[in-house]
Amino acid sequence: MNLLQRHHSRLTRTLMTLPLSLFPLSSMYSALALAQERAVLEEVIVTAEARAENLQEVPVAVTAFSAQDIVDAGIESTADFIALTPNVSFDDSFTVGNSFVSIRGVTQINNADSPVAIVVDGVPQNNQKQFKMELYDIERIEVLKGPQGALYGRNAIGGAVNIITKAPSDEFAGSVKLGIGNGGTKKLQATVSGPIVEDSLYYRLSGSYKDSDGLIDNTFLNTEVDFVESTDLRAKLLWHASDSLSVDFRAATSSLEGGAIYDSAFWNNTGPGNTNEERHPITDILGNSDRSIDEFTVKLNWQTDAGSLLYIAAYTDIEEDYFGDLDFCNPVDCPDGFFGLGQVDQMQDLQVELLSHELRWTSPGDRRFRWAAGAFWIETERTLSTVATLVDLGNFPIVVSTEDNENTASAVFAQFEYDITEQLELSASIRYDDDDREQTDVATGLSRDVSYDATQPKVTLTWTPTEDQLLYATYARGFRSGGFNGIGGREFDDEIVDNVEIGYKSKWLSDRLLFNAAAYRADSEDFQFFFVDINAGGAQVIDNLDEVILTGIELELEFVVAAGWSLFGALGLQDSDIDAIDPALPVPAATGNRTPKTTKSTLNLGTQFQFALNDSLHSTIRIDFERRGDKYWHPDNVDVMDPVNLLNARANIGTDRWQITVWGRNLTDEFFFEDFNAQPFTGLPWNTGFPTRPRSYGLDFAYNF
Repeated sequence: MNLLQRHHSRLTRTLMTLPLSLFPLSSMYSALALAQERAVLEEVIVTAEARAENLQEVPVAVTAFSAQDIVDAGIESTADFIALTPNVSFDDSFTVGNSFVSIRGVTQINNADSPVAIVVDGVPQNNQKQFKMELYDIERIEVLKGPQGALYGRNAIGGAVNIITKAPSDEFAGSVKLGIGNGGTKKLQATVSGPIVEDSLYYRLSGSYKDSDGLIDNTFLNTEVDFVESTDLRAKLLWHASDSLSVDFRAATSSLEGGAIYDSAFWNNTGPGNTNEERHPITDILGNSDRSIDEFTVKLNWQTDAGSLLYIAAYTDIEEDYFGDLDFCNPVDCPDGFFGLGQVDQMQDLQVELLSHELRWTSPGDRRFRWAAGAFWIETERTLSTVATLVDLGNFPIVVSTEDNENTASAVFAQFEYDITEQLELSASIRYDDDDREQTDVATGLSRDVSYDATQPKVTLTWTPTEDQLLYATYARGFRSGGFNGIGGREFDDEIVDNVEIGYKSKWLSDRLLFNAAAYRADSEDFQFFFVDINAGGAQVIDNLDEVILTGIELELEFVVAAGWSLFGALGLQDSDIDAIDPALPVPAATGNRTPKTTKSTLNLGTQFQFALNDSLHSTIRIDFERRGDKYWHPDNVDVMDPVNLLNARANIGTDRWQITVWGRNLTDEFFFEDFNAQPFTGLPWNTGFPTRPRSYGLDFAYNF
């Protein structure tokens, strides 16, 4: 019996045991006896290609979550939906706003552009600090895999994430959700929506608050280090100015405070490759960080018989600062401290302002020839101040730097789709990006500038032999801009990915079984990766691997066994191969090795069972199993994280108006590092790892009005 079969069997046995112990047998049999014609898959509409389309008719590898999926799976943060998406990973690291997303082997790195275009309500989130967010009042989430630069721009080299929040409603409605959990966790979410002017002006107000004392122990300070408090608010106004013109205003603010820099420092006494051994943080400084984001957007949509004209303007202000240990140790365990200099601390202050404009004209979607064209412009101003001090020498500064970065980027793009026959469609798109960057050393006034540009084409041929089957073949190019390392640091090159992909989407058994598959090969030129160069004074460095080949397959399955009972699963297998490398690279690496942060496989298996207890009372039980395969942390492939198995479960009871939910995450209390940095790649005398949170559980109460 293979791995997939063993986990499927195990979860099926768990499913059949758990509800029997919680609810009467009569309710179970009643649910299973419901009419089979009601047991069908949910139809999901997405806007992945800038049009509203059925998910199964989009020739792109997309994992989508509807509003009901989000509730059923308990998705409340970025990490939650990434964990359910094959060949995509999300790792916390360093500060409350810092994270690393990896998609099909293309990875987020410090101080560089994301490998994934993040779009919220049509507005690109162009800074790494924006991706880690609380998700509340969400209508839909779409994860597109493979280069999507032709539509989504320079940062879509690995894919795109499209998040759509719920729109204002034409009738008064609202909801409130309260929750408690271990680690002193408390949370509140609330929404209210309705008309201001009947048939013309509507509003929606929503917010989220979360507070937790933390679950990760610092064994030296004897306290939890992952404490967090977040406050998020969003206001939306929708004005139907006329039958053809609508105006959408959106304002949002996010405040996030919590622990930071609680990496565990340790000597790898058990030998290379063992990065799963449980190690607690031992810093002598309780790190902390704050992040705030303020956003304002306006969208104008003008509908005509000839098509629609969309204009989006957005302004974003981001601030993050942190303070904590630089040596990740303490005077007892590491008496010599940082290379005999004692204890060292660090602090950093980041300020980012973004202003963007997009104009897009889209033809009607009911024609044989369909097209869209537009232009995009964004200006980014970024200031980064860094300080490191020797604590034992009266906080003597060893690093003091402030840099200003200005980035102006513009793009023009076009796309068309043509139905060659009723079963055969050809689509093509192209985008040209121009990226100008300038860096200034505030202390000296010296500056330097550089420009990057790229053309990103995409061509797809789609064949639908039957109503329920679709096959596609795609070529696409992705582009991630280059830039400068810190003050005095060298330039790193832009990254280009050429991707070839074939895919298959299908439904079977009268819309009860869904099976999708995709296989790809992507050739990356100047693959970007991160390390700390001890020979350059401990500078954080972004560099390039000359040539990398990325390959993989993705399988997704969903089966409605009976009305209210579904099984689902997803498998991602991926490999990366360093095909060419600069021999002067100042860190250990070799051709034939895998690239940093490559996870060989991801596996998701789950089941959900919904049934009625009486005419008004119903219940849902959901179990999710996730397996993350071997993870290669660095290009020398010496340190590898062994596979990790995670189990989450949820059970609720309620009516259409109220609901009580019991939930648990990482129920088997697995330990692993979400980020790991071996000594040769940090310059420290020891390894460091950012530990994941242990088992968490809680109780939620939701009420709709």
